[in-house]
Amino acid sequence: MRRRAVLQEISDRLVLVTIRLAHRRGAFKGWLGDIGVDTTSVPAWHHPPSDRRDLASVETTAGWHFSGGSDEGVFGHSATLLVAASRRHPAGHPRQGQRVGRNPQLALGLVLDAPGRRIGPNAIQALDALALLGLRLPVGLLAADRAYTDQKPAHFALPARRLGYQLVLDYKQDQRGIQGTHHGALLVDSTLACPAMPEPLATVTTGLNDRHVRDLDDQQTSRIAAREPYFLKLKQSPDPRGAIRLQCPAAGPSPSVTCPRFARLHSTPATSGPAVIDLTNARSTAAHPSAKPAVQISPAERLRSPAPSELPRICRKPTVTLHPGDLGKLDKFRQGRHYLSPAWHDAYRPVRANNEGLNGRAKGHRIDISEPKKRLAHGRTAQTILVALMICMINLQILDDWHRTTGEQPPETNYPAEDSGDLIPAAATPNGRPPPPR
Repeated sequence: MRRRAVLQEISDRLVLVTIRLAHRRGAFKGWLGDIGVDTTSVPAWHHPPSDRRDLASVETTAGWHFSGGSDEGVFGHSATLLVAASRRHPAGHPRQGQRVGRNPQLALGLVLDAPGRRIGPNAIQALDALALLGLRLPVGLLAADRAYTDQKPAHFALPARRLGYQLVLDYKQDQRGIQGTHHGALLVDSTLACPAMPEPLATVTTGLNDRHVRDLDDQQTSRIAAREPYFLKLKQSPDPRGAIRLQCPAAGPSPSVTCPRFARLHSTPATSGPAVIDLTNARSTAAHPSAKPAVQISPAERLRSPAPSELPRICRKPTVTLHPGDLGKLDKFRQGRHYLSPAWHDAYRPVRANNEGLNGRAKGHRIDISEPKKRLAHGRTAQTILVALMICMINLQILDDWHRTTGEQPPETNYPAEDSGDLIPAAATPNGRPPPPR
């Protein structure tokens, strides 16, 4: 464990020195703290083990890396990469579709490991190293693919939330739809909802494969939008322990649905008379109870009202406290944005595109971490250092291209050598190259 920690510290220093440089140059000035995490293959130079010839591989720390949806593996290591991402404006914003902020998509962290090992913990390790950098960088969204959704909550979801990140996740085909219950509330595609949410709305994504999810028809899109009023409302943001308060959608001064069950259990004092509605005021008419969806209860319940003890907990006490880990293994599904909603698309799609862009740049012709001939040494120690050096150079290239593209010149500032243990850029000569050593 100590050797692994020392090796990872060396890797972190090589990568994060470029983050310090970018921060000093103001590259993160408009960044909101959004991060994408992904795992990409790093092929090995040596031959894989052969069952036919009954031979093992010289690269004993490597394994088979399988990308999502691929049946052919790559023999080598897996690199967990963090990217400084950028979301799009949520639906309804006047600049809808444009990115929030302008920042270079730098690699913020790297962990090299055997394929399929410690997928969630490696991402948390990279996030911890970034947090310990001491730059007071913002904390925003954390988008990840289904490999991270499958991790145990204690390995990824819970520690990521403790660091302050809002998760943006995708699901496998058998994980979509109703995922479980808590205090009687339905966990529908990551969000707790009213127990009486209509079945066509709750099950609209059940059994859908990836192709259909990416190309929903008009009916499915409208049903996903119709879920919104039935979700439990956030009454109180996370406290220092990470606990949140959620409220029944029929409760509070601004309910999003009308519910006969709630009206029976929590009767309100009668008003003096009917309220006058200004039909020319859109906000006033939308707030009227008749304009809100009505929760449908069974005819049997209408004929014979059950005892309160027979009803779900969320109906008896319309406010619940959700602590970290209260959902058990279902906690890995929970995220801050409603799955497949416009707000989810505006976050997940661009951040994942930033991940793929970084992977493509890392495997491009300029550096190409996927070319084994550039990493002939074997063993995870040598491979980690070599890949970290490559990522360091990629970040420097991205930062240089960023300044050239935006026209923003880095500030001319001299940093004292005792400021930190980081590498200090040498002054450039007229030909653009650093002076020779004395």
